[in-house]
Amino acid sequence: MDGFRHVLVSRVKLLAKHYSIDDCEIGEDTVVRDFVNLYGCRIGKGCRIAAYVEIQRDVVVGDRCKIEAFAFIPSGVTIEDEVFVGPHACFTNDRTPRAVGEWLATPTVIKKGASIGANATIICGVTIGEGALVGAGAVVTKDVPSRSIVAGNPAIVIGERSSQD
Repeated sequence: MDGFRHVLVSRVKLLAKHYSIDDCEIGEDTVVRDFVNLYGCRIGKGCRIAAYVEIQRDVVVGDRCKIEAFAFIPSGVTIEDEVFVGPHACFTNDRTPRAVGEWLATPTVIKKGASIGANATIICGVTIGEGALVGAGAVVTKDVPSRSIVAGNPAIVIGERSSQD
């Protein structure tokens, strides 16, 4: 399997011809599509990883998560179980990025059952609470309370999810 090195895999559905997967743990019944870059990460069971996704070293993705096309998840991000990450969602991991010099990844946590809309940007160092919903295009710069709905730039609370959501 070209591009598939040092991977601990049990019954992964690799639905891809072109990919780079290196030094990853991927749980059973996880589906991985074409043109992904996965390296040094841990992905749980029953996940769906769409095309053109990058998940970097030391990222942890829980069970039954869905990561849509073109999502970027850098080192320092932890995603708990049953999280939805919409297409083109982008996480950051450095509060003061620069081209030269040292940097330190700032941790970000996405709690169980949260949903992140398309084109949302998550600035590092935040926690998105359990069951929270981040609207499409939102820029999250501070913690999001559990079960809340946030939108805008910067994202602000605009509502609350019901227990049926």
